[in-house]
Amino acid sequence: MLVFFAWVFWIMIAIRIFTDIFRRHDMSGFGKVLWSIFVIIVPFLGVFVYLLAYHQGIAERDMTSAQAAQQQMDTYVRSVAGGSAAEIEKAKGLLDSGAITQAEFDQIKAKALASG
Repeated sequence: MLVFFAWVFWIMIAIRIFTDIFRRHDMSGFGKVLWSIFVIIVPFLGVFVYLLAYHQGIAERDMTSAQAAQQQMDTYVRSVAGGSAAEIEKAKGLLDSGAITQAEFDQIKAKALASG
């Protein structure tokens, strides 16, 4: 069981290294090919050398990727929620000015909440 766990762990690390190699923008295509060949030909040494050489860069790229994903999610949530809230706020302004009735306001509010 321990050997199986170690084998699965090793495959996960190797996949992680290949993902990082090809995700990098600061490395040329030739460099990526050389690192890939090194990791394939001499797997243990290749992975350990890569981890020792670029451990800080891996963490920074992960953090940048996570922040970009969070920012994208926040933007999406604001765009979806903002539309409904803006419609309701506009309708409330019309209700307060007397341009629409309470029934019309309730209808607009229900439609805005149902759509978004």
